[in-house]
Amino acid sequence: MIQGFFGSKGELFFEIDLIAADGSIISVNALLDSGFTEWLAMDNQDVESLGWSYLDKQEMRTAKGDTRFNVYQGTVIFDTQELTIPVLCRREVPEILMGLLWLETRRLVVDRKAGVLTLEED
Repeated sequence: MIQGFFGSKGELFFEIDLIAADGSIISVNALLDSGFTEWLAMDNQDVESLGWSYLDKQEMRTAKGDTRFNVYQGTVIFDTQELTIPVLCRREVPEILMGLLWLETRRLVVDRKAGVLTLEED
């Protein structure tokens, strides 16, 4: 189980670890975005600093319309599990975004009134 926290406007944040190509581990707070259907999205600059491998380009529909993303292969640690996932990136992604694919293997529990935010294994 991974504990999350609520942002100042009620946003859902979870801490994940990003593993750079050189093996260093960077802990970041990622925003769970219920409108994003992939695993992870980040700014180009952040992905490039990690040294992850470029895979391809992918068109995605966003709130601002159709957008082309670069796709990289990234390694993360999430709830003590090391995973290699595709990571979408482009310029000006303001937050590291977690998408709905995380909910394929996890149960999201949100009770803002009680201050409970978790992603639990099924």
